[in-house]
Amino acid sequence: MMFVVAALVLVGALCVFDLVLTFAVLRRLREHTAELERLAGRPSFAPYDPGVLVGRALPGAVAAQAPDLVAFFDAQCDTCHEHAPGFAARARGRAALAVVSGEGRRAEELAALVADDAVVLRDEVAAGAVSALGIEAFPTFLAVGPDGVVERAHTDLAVLGESAAV
Repeated sequence: MMFVVAALVLVGALCVFDLVLTFAVLRRLREHTAELERLAGRPSFAPYDPGVLVGRALPGAVAAQAPDLVAFFDAQCDTCHEHAPGFAARARGRAALAVVSGEGRRAEELAALVADDAVVLRDEVAAGAVSALGIEAFPTFLAVGPDGVVERAHTDLAVLGESAAV
């Protein structure tokens, strides 16, 4: 009989412990639900619109090259490596500029893809140009007017427009 009583006390204690844990989990779920409802109205990130660059003047190091076509690439961006040959083809025979951010072998490869057809800016100069213009996505392509002001901007070179074509 003593074993039955001990077993019942043990089962009762386990049930009470399980009930306490269940209430603790439910309380945390309510807190998380309230936090999710509070955040539901806010997007987690703002989509990048390169159109905000239109009308901006090119910063000094970029403007000094007097380009009519500018590309911003990042060494770690796979899409940049895919678009680089298309940019090089479009840049051929023009005043074009490629701003390559990043370091290492991938940055060198990316710069080499466009170096024959465009002036390439790298290192601190590239980082300064990216921050001065507020580039948030790579690649970003700019069609620039003769006065050094951005006329069109897009993350896809094909969408940039005909004036950016030869």
